[in-house]
Amino acid sequence: MPDRAYLHPIDPELLPGARNAIDTCLRLKPQERITIITDTVTRGIAAALQSEVERVGSEYSLFVLEHHARRPLSHMPELILDDLALSQVSIFAAQSQPGELGARTQMTSVVNRHRIRHAHMVNINRQIMLEGMRADFSAVDDLSQRLVEHARRVDRITCKTPHGTEFQAELSPKLKWLKTSGIITPDKWGNLPGGEIFTAPMNTNGVFVVDGVVGDYLCERFGDLQSNPLTIEVEDNRIRALRSENKDLRDEFRAYTSTDENSNRVGEFAIGTNIACTHIIGHILQDEKIPGVHIAFGHPYAEHTGANWISKTHIDCVGRDFDIWFDGQQVMREGKFLI
Repeated sequence: MPDRAYLHPIDPELLPGARNAIDTCLRLKPQERITIITDTVTRGIAAALQSEVERVGSEYSLFVLEHHARRPLSHMPELILDDLALSQVSIFAAQSQPGELGARTQMTSVVNRHRIRHAHMVNINRQIMLEGMRADFSAVDDLSQRLVEHARRVDRITCKTPHGTEFQAELSPKLKWLKTSGIITPDKWGNLPGGEIFTAPMNTNGVFVVDGVVGDYLCERFGDLQSNPLTIEVEDNRIRALRSENKDLRDEFRAYTSTDENSNRVGEFAIGTNIACTHIIGHILQDEKIPGVHIAFGHPYAEHTGANWISKTHIDCVGRDFDIWFDGQQVMREGKFLI
C-alpha cells in the first residue's frame, strides 16, 4: 500500500520550490495521476510536494522506499513499478546510496516506456529547494532552447578554464542533443532543478579539471573540490590518466570508472543553463546546472541520444569558470553566456 509523507507541519520555505515543480515544471492537471517516490531522509520535501499535489486535486500514490525494500536497493520494488505504470506524472525525491543506479534505471525504464512526465530529484535537499528550485524555469527554457538550436549546427565545442581545463568535443548529427530545462515533457524525463543541454559526443580529447563536484554517491563524500581538484586526461573518449592530491578521491573515482568496459568512456557532454545557480554548493543535482560545462563517464543515455553503447554506471564531473566556443564562435566567457 502507498504511504503517507507528512505527519508533522510542512516547512513553508519548501513550498515555493514545490509549487514550481508541480505547476511549472510538471504542469500537473487535476485529471492526471502522479506517483511520488521518496525515502525517510527526504520525507519533508516529499511532504511539500504532496501538499502541492493535493492543492491541484490530482490522484496520487506516495511510497517511502524503506517501507518496501532494504537499502541500498538491489531492485525497485514491483509494487512501486506497477503503480508508476498507472500514472501520467511521477517524482523521485530521495537520497542515492552506492549500488542503486540499477534500481533507478528500472524506474526510468518504466517512465520511458509509458512516456511519463518524470521529475528526477536524486539527493534533493533544503538548500536546493530554496535556490535552484526557485528558478524562473521559463527563462531557463528560453536560454536552453537558443543554445541547443545552436549546438545542433556545430561540429565541435571547445572549452577552457583558468584552472587548467582544455577540452574539445567532436559532435555527430547522428547523436541527438537534448534539452532538460526544467520544463518536463513526455519525450525525456528530467532532473529537477533543471537547466542543461547535453549529447553523447562522438569523441572527446583533452584535460578536464574537476574543481566543482563529482557525481553519484561520491559527491556526498567529497563535496566541493575547489581546493583539491581531480584532473582527468581524456584521449579518444577514454580516461587516460587521473591526478589528485586527494588519493581517496582519485582511487574511488578510478574504481567507479572501472566497473564495466564503458565506465571510463565519456557518455555525456553537457552545458548547464540554470541562471539561478550562481555558485558551487557541493551537490551534483544543482551544481551540474550551473552555467558552464560538465561531462559524465559511463551510460550515454543511449535511449535518447542514439548512442550505440551502454554502461551500468554514470558519473558527472563539474568544473568552474568556463570559456566555451561553438566551432569558432565564443558563447561563454568566464561563466557568463554571450548569446
